[in-house]
Amino acid sequence: MKIRLFAPLLFSAALFLASCKDSDSFTISGIIQNPGKTGKVYLLAADSAGVIPVDSVALDGGNFKFKHSTPYANLFKLSINGNIFDIVAQNGENIKLTTDLKDPAHAYEITGSETSGQIKEFNRISNFYGDKNSKLTEEYRAKSDSIGHESDSLLKIYMPVFQKNIDDNSQEVLKFVEKNKHSLAGFYAATSLDQFKYEQQLVAFADAIRGEFKDNPSVKAFVAQMDAVKPVSVGHKAPEFTMASIDGKQVKLSDYKGKYVMLDFWASWCAPCRRENPNVVKQYAKFHPKGFQILGISLDEEKGAWQGAIKADKLTWTHVSEMKRFEGPTERLYQISAIPSNYLIDPNGNIAAKNITGADLEAFLNKTFN
Repeated sequence: MKIRLFAPLLFSAALFLASCKDSDSFTISGIIQNPGKTGKVYLLAADSAGVIPVDSVALDGGNFKFKHSTPYANLFKLSINGNIFDIVAQNGENIKLTTDLKDPAHAYEITGSETSGQIKEFNRISNFYGDKNSKLTEEYRAKSDSIGHESDSLLKIYMPVFQKNIDDNSQEVLKFVEKNKHSLAGFYAATSLDQFKYEQQLVAFADAIRGEFKDNPSVKAFVAQMDAVKPVSVGHKAPEFTMASIDGKQVKLSDYKGKYVMLDFWASWCAPCRRENPNVVKQYAKFHPKGFQILGISLDEEKGAWQGAIKADKLTWTHVSEMKRFEGPTERLYQISAIPSNYLIDPNGNIAAKNITGADLEAFLNKTFN
């Protein structure tokens, strides 16, 4: 009988101990091998406002421990002698990290947080491509130094490789995001993508995680941002607008119904816009005879500067402006937060592409008109 009574008591004790787990805080402890003169470990919290120090502890024989609370699962960073380790923590977790500061690869092991393990994998992807481009940059600089100046011929060799590494990295990140869609690791990976280039994927991702991580302000801000750009994302009908042209005439988007038109948001004071203008002129000359139209929308505030840039850059298409920089009604309607920015609108008035420049613009127009 004693054995029969004792077994339920053991089971009850286990339940009691489990229920005593601290759900109001989390712990992060660690073992640092070869710490050298490292005196402290710093805990930082990352949110939409930036990275904020929240605590620090002294190393004790290579050991450290934080106990902290968070109102929602969030990204934290451990700073150890200049090395940064990403951790996603929520109350109730007991996370353990081990690393060797003599390891040039900064490898580490982490337990007690599945999401932190996923973040580690994301960082592995980012570091792999980051290292490739760092080596490429060093090689380019060494060759430039050897000839004593920057070289366009060298840039033509190295820039495509550099860009391919960025594109390959983004494709791997997209795969990671899809695999970890319902994890904060997937969210933090998604926010590393170029919003201009991968807007369609990010809008779809925001829809997929709607209602998840509701307490996390970074997630809420991201979903709200994607909701704002969704009506003017690829596949949606381009909103109608009317603006005054440089010669005072009223121009409407619907004037271009039945034609392929690019809305080109730019300004005379925008250096990247001016660098892109020769490419836009080239594409207009090539594809205008096939039906390609451009409507230039300037964010200038001074008409003289606007007119001067049009003449200097030989921009021979129609130009309009509200002369209010980013505060113009059309700029707000189209969610313009940076320039150069463009929208390519098909003959049915639907947005076919956004924010494509350089060789990407030429490739799109070739595919569309040829």
